[in-house]
Amino acid sequence: MKVVIAGYGMAGARLARELGRHGVQVTVLGAETEPAYNRVLLPGLLAGTHAEEDLRLPAPPAHVELRLGEPVTTIDREAKRVNGIAYDALVLATGAEAALPPIPGLDRHSPRATVFRSLADCRAILDATDGPGVPRRRRALVLGGGLLGLEAARGLAGRGLDVTVVHAAGHLMERQLDTVAGDLLARTLSGLGVTVLTNVDVKAVEETTEGVRLRFGDGGHADGDLLVVSCGVRPRTALAEAAGLAVGRGVVIDERCATGDPDIYAIGDCAEFEGRNLGLVAPAWEQAEVVARNLTGTPAVYRGVRPVTRLKAGGIDLAAMGSLDGEEVVSFADPARGTYVRLVIDADRLAGAVLLGDNPTTGQVTQLFDHDDPVPADRRSLLLGRAFGEPPAAATPAAQPDDAVVCRCNTVHKGTLVRAYAKGSRTPAELSRATLAATGCGGCAGDVAAICGWLRETAKAPELTEVAA
Repeated sequence: MKVVIAGYGMAGARLARELGRHGVQVTVLGAETEPAYNRVLLPGLLAGTHAEEDLRLPAPPAHVELRLGEPVTTIDREAKRVNGIAYDALVLATGAEAALPPIPGLDRHSPRATVFRSLADCRAILDATDGPGVPRRRRALVLGGGLLGLEAARGLAGRGLDVTVVHAAGHLMERQLDTVAGDLLARTLSGLGVTVLTNVDVKAVEETTEGVRLRFGDGGHADGDLLVVSCGVRPRTALAEAAGLAVGRGVVIDERCATGDPDIYAIGDCAEFEGRNLGLVAPAWEQAEVVARNLTGTPAVYRGVRPVTRLKAGGIDLAAMGSLDGEEVVSFADPARGTYVRLVIDADRLAGAVLLGDNPTTGQVTQLFDHDDPVPADRRSLLLGRAFGEPPAAATPAAQPDDAVVCRCNTVHKGTLVRAYAKGSRTPAELSRATLAATGCGGCAGDVAAICGWLRETAKAPELTEVAA
């Protein structure tokens, strides 16, 4: 079988490795000239907590043909050729591109403004803030208060810039957070050196002698040396549309991740399943796994995921999942400590949650949401980490069941980490290599390290070889 993968981002790279491991003949066409990298960790590169080599994804087996800097331009479905290359199966992994709102003066090619989506974008921002031959810029404007915009803002603030986030909605991350959480997040960011302006109607972007200015509808403005635009993304669907495939917000796929053409699949940011386009790494990698199994003779279906959004930047810990509204809503806020919990419960199941700050129940709430398990009768145990009258429970690796999902991006359970440790992976880095835990968004790296430390210290560690059997 000859498989062509159009796109070499996180989804395409994962599929290329999986198919390559099974000896499938694979050709990958990648628009970027870069080897595959972890896009989720770009904020860490911007903040200075990661180096470029930390972002590199594992390469596929040597027999996989990588043709980087060669975007797909044509699909001939009748002849089953793409860019003139014959295929038995074609997988679209073309990803998404940064969206630019229709604001006069906002130009993707402006030297004072850049989107924040790719490694090249990140390099451009770093060069603009402290690059050779340019004046050091001290004030940054971030247009957009979604997840990526806030991560960019925190990274720039960590580099010593004065940062202002300008957001059109009434509170930050309005798709994932309620008003209380959004406002509390803005307070947390303020304490970290990030000014937040919400409910702002930006009418124009103007270049000035000193930098860039955002002109507001109420007559106000904000000035900076640099403008970073993070206003969402658009799935790249033009290629599929030109080929006559069904396109909604993304390329429409079924439970096999196949399009209307049974020999063409779509995965990752460009794909739409059951009317949803999530743009998250966990479903992209699960889709890659489903396609790999279907193309290697082990039928599999994709049933969708229950997405959890995590924002883990310096000084911020946020998890948001599911719906903001339901038949029962319970919440607890401690503004003085920057802590907030909101639980949405339907039929004694967790339909959604928001957890901001240092909450001992984040892991338990996420597990309940993942497994769709009944919530405790005393809801306070999820708000405060204990039921009424009980002392706080310690959130330790030992307390987690073996089927607890530690790494959502790769669906790695605690038991998998325990078995890998028993087989000789004795450091967090070795556990990550053996299980792929913490190689996605990186949000579980601390959990992997904690489990490794617990295994190292526990008296049972020398006997773990029995577990590996």
